Amino acid sequence: MITYSEKSIIKNTEFNSLIKMIEVLDTEQKCREYLEEVRWNGEPVCPHCGSARENHYKLKQAGRFNGLYKCKDCRERFTVRTGTMFEDSNIKFKKWFLAIYIFSSHKKGISSHQLAKDIAVTQKTAWFMLSRIRNSFQDGMTGKFDGVTQVDETFVGGKNQKKSKKNRTEKTQGRSTKTKTVVFGLLSNGIVTTEIVPNTKGKTLISIIKDFVKEGSIVVSDGWRGYSKVHKDYEHKSIPHNKGLYVKDNYHTNSIEGFWSLLKRGILGIYHSVSPKHLQKYCDEFAFRYNTKNHTEGDRFNLALLTATERLKYEDLIA
Repeated sequence: MITYSEKSIIKNTEFNSLIKMIEVLDTEQKCREYLEEVRWNGEPVCPHCGSARENHYKLKQAGRFNGLYKCKDCRERFTVRTGTMFEDSNIKFKKWFLAIYIFSSHKKGISSHQLAKDIAVTQKTAWFMLSRIRNSFQDGMTGKFDGVTQVDETFVGGKNQKKSKKNRTEKTQGRSTKTKTVVFGLLSNGIVTTEIVPNTKGKTLISIIKDFVKEGSIVVSDGWRGYSKVHKDYEHKSIPHNKGLYVKDNYHTNSIEGFWSLLKRGILGIYHSVSPKHLQKYCDEFAFRYNTKNHTEGDRFNLALLTATERLKYEDLIA
């Protein structure tokens, strides 16, 4: 499988702290040139036809070049924003870069209300910016896990604490819950990936394991009966938590459970609540930071810029 550490990331990062980034990228021109270097490495790529050339036409406006190119092959115009989450955004690069750096480096994220205060935009704008950044975070996987893989499920939302007695629902805890969203997770060699699932039935869980884990690998789970048929395609290590056993022959599910703890503390402490519609993106956000925990702040920031290759429209976000 491919992990974050094997992706192309700009070397010799000029900053590894927020204050250093502010000092280095103190103008819009410097921000634009930095993004061009991260994305293109000195060879502009036309997003319309894919042509990569050093000598695409540089179009000047009022006698000055501001990053507008014209493709030598398809003749279409483009900038470094085209085809990225920055496309058609009126927000300056300086504010985008601040938001990305803060969001990617804070272990539990940042709320749209706090970001709006930090970079002087409205809360609605900050929420949309965070949604675009979150949408660009990828799980870093292009292959299958082939090492020891821990699997587990967790349940998000649907609590009764703040509801009046008449509005409370039964079965809000455990695998029998009908009010919470089920998230299935797999973790191997320090890389985690998650997926929203409709239930915890064996057919559902094993299907996802087959999608993400190489056949014949070691799969470690708790004693839930949904994993009872994992042994048919994998070397299954079952840890019966209901018997008070959490480590067996040095195998455990502590790492994936630690990730769930981080996810839930972030949602509870920073975001307070997340709708099922957007939950997958929040899971991807926490997985991104978890999977890049050994990166420097500068490399994580560069990686966030590299993966920002999809434009999320507001109407699609709220649809």
